[in-house]
Amino acid sequence: MKALIARIWHMFSGRLQWRILWLRNAKFMVGVTGVVRDPEGKVLLLRHRFWPRNSQWGLPSGHANRGESFEETVAREVAEETGLAVKVGRLVSLNSGYRLRVEVAYEAMVTGDREPRVDGFEVLEAQWFPPDRLPEGLLPAHRRLIEQTLA
Repeated sequence: MKALIARIWHMFSGRLQWRILWLRNAKFMVGVTGVVRDPEGKVLLLRHRFWPRNSQWGLPSGHANRGESFEETVAREVAEETGLAVKVGRLVSLNSGYRLRVEVAYEAMVTGDREPRVDGFEVLEAQWFPPDRLPEGLLPAHRRLIEQTLA
């Protein structure tokens, strides 16, 4: 039976094989986060309007667009949320197991201007914080990512 299934599979073109795999497997959104630092080692944190009131502070983050690398997502999200440019560094974390989402986090270093500009809609405030003086209301998962990058 296995040999028959394999023979049928090989009869399909690569395009049809991919379509079958697409239909058969789970689909995930990819959440991408940037642990952004300035040259002094301070961390960029944002106070988000749409996050729970008791945990509105967090790292710049968003979802990857189709065809976009995760590094490109970090740079785009930071630029959209703060107007800052960054150079994306090493992968810090890759987690799955969420319902329909995979979480990816990268280190990044601000380049050029360090004064964030927010539109006040999605992001209410952006500030640089020393890693030893992070604000109350910071998402615990983001606190762990910051601590991870210090090691």
